[in-house]
Amino acid sequence: MLFGIEALQFRLRDAGAKVVITNQEGVQKLLQIRHQLPQLEHIFCVDKVDLTHQGIRQLDHEMHVQSENFSTVKTRADDPALIIYTSGTTGQPKGALHAHRTLLGHLPGVEMSHDFFPKPGDKIWTPADWAWIGGLLDVLLPALHHGVPVVAHRFEKFDGNLAFEFISRHQIRNAFIPPTALKMMRAATDLDRPMEHQVRTIASGGETLGAELLEWGQQAFGITINEFYGQTECNMIVSSCGSMTPAQPGIMGFAVPGHDVEVVSDLGEIYDSGIMGNIAVRMPDPVAFIGYWNNAQATSDKYVGQWLLTGDSGVKQEDGSIRFVARDDDIITSSGYRIGPGEIENTLIEHPAVAIAAAVGKPDLLRTEIVKAFIILNQGYRSSDELANELKKWVQVRLAAHEYPREITFVDSLPMTTTGKIIRRALRDHQ
Repeated sequence: MLFGIEALQFRLRDAGAKVVITNQEGVQKLLQIRHQLPQLEHIFCVDKVDLTHQGIRQLDHEMHVQSENFSTVKTRADDPALIIYTSGTTGQPKGALHAHRTLLGHLPGVEMSHDFFPKPGDKIWTPADWAWIGGLLDVLLPALHHGVPVVAHRFEKFDGNLAFEFISRHQIRNAFIPPTALKMMRAATDLDRPMEHQVRTIASGGETLGAELLEWGQQAFGITINEFYGQTECNMIVSSCGSMTPAQPGIMGFAVPGHDVEVVSDLGEIYDSGIMGNIAVRMPDPVAFIGYWNNAQATSDKYVGQWLLTGDSGVKQEDGSIRFVARDDDIITSSGYRIGPGEIENTLIEHPAVAIAAAVGKPDLLRTEIVKAFIILNQGYRSSDELANELKKWVQVRLAAHEYPREITFVDSLPMTTTGKIIRRALRDHQ
């Protein structure tokens, strides 16, 4: 729902989508780009709008006239099931193609991060978007698999006080809440006022939990917030579990049962404990993606021998737990979202004032990082606050509300390699 028309156009065209189900707002976006999507055959709208003259069909009407008798398609575990697009450091986003086995592969991680989920009376909620793998495969589908009620609500804008009220009013027992949302709830908490709730478990992922959030979780809810780890290509592979071991700040947990996770060298050699290296997963693995859609080279680059490299670095502790250290790439982590700088830079360059652009993550207490852009202007343009605000809006309406640069600095030059690539690390180090 956050995507602008250019972000939608790329994904729908790359995937070759034939059918889109959306709401009235989404229809308006699609009507602007439908002529550029030759494979798109049908658009169904969940809202009651009369756009049949433009080929938009009413979803509830179309479902009502269909037969209730049908044959389920027989599929195998390794057959393709879904594509989730993930941002990369260069170029456009890549479609991670997953198999039907991915749901069963996710279950142990969900069960571990929610202290042996499900238990009688469990009821789960998340503010995370179901288009994100965290909302879809860490909450919605595993809960439905186990027959656990899923409470659905879209906040117009996330609010810490409203979240507490929501949890209390709907008697939420389990929640997946990204760290940024937890920070906003912590800022809204009055610990002197006892809160009425029935929360049994909170799981969090997408960013590392710190000591302050873990301590606040005990004070506010009387529980240990469990941290888990994964990525779109291979998700929910590491998790903590407060029912098994005490939480340790900076330690994201142990390899989830069913997954072989190690810290390895660039050549795939397993490191001893205490040595920093690549966090990697031994193949085959039930949650590992089949590959990037229409991108065999990028798929190959993710592997070293039998290991799928996550692109993150970490250290394995003596007890077998894993400490996350840093990203090995230029992905920006903001409010739990993984944002690739390439898509932002490409959009900025489309503006007539911009000659060259570089996007990096800038540390931020609330969001972990915010997007910051460094821009070289074309001749005839001068830097100003007005232009900076115009460029922010330019990205926001074309890509997504969480991807636009919250800070822009105009510069005369950018650090480059001899091959002409922007050295984003240098920009991050000298902010």
